[in-house]
Amino acid sequence: MKKIIGSFILFIFGWKCVYPQKFKTDKCVTVAAPHTSNWDLIFAISVYWKVGIKVKFIIKHAYTKGLHGRFFKWLGGIGIDRSKHNNTVDFSVDLLNKQEKIVLMLSAEGTRKYVERWRTGFYHIALNAKVPVLLGYLDYTKKIAGVGDLIHLTGDFEVDMTKFQNFYKDIDGKFPENYNKKIF
Repeated sequence: MKKIIGSFILFIFGWKCVYPQKFKTDKCVTVAAPHTSNWDLIFAISVYWKVGIKVKFIIKHAYTKGLHGRFFKWLGGIGIDRSKHNNTVDFSVDLLNKQEKIVLMLSAEGTRKYVERWRTGFYHIALNAKVPVLLGYLDYTKKIAGVGDLIHLTGDFEVDMTKFQNFYKDIDGKFPENYNKKIF
């Protein structure tokens, strides 16, 4: 059912989906960038659903409570209470280590607003869980949504982040002014 929903959403909004078979993996952290609009979540999830991948994402625990909580959980949301000073990196590494198959989608920017540099939690999560980073993107100028590379981290932060930055440098978010192409 989710395959149909994902395909339908992308079709209705005129998006092309690109997800090469060589980038499919059982377990990874996937970066969703640029993140400049609330629509990003819908289109990104639609890509994964269209190709038959169950994607999970971390969200404020308040979004997974009550009636609307069922909807966010159905989408793949996993609530985390950041007010209790939970360590999101440790939580995510544990989540990845406990699952045989999981694609964990994270917004490296941490917000839809302009940031000086990406948050690096996604990097530490992937490194500590020993999983690759899948580069997911939404290019609003070209209306292409998909994944473009699967990076196995070297452990050299600058080398790895340069790869990410080079990949995302020509991709435009819905609100380009909210995306800093210099990510670190």
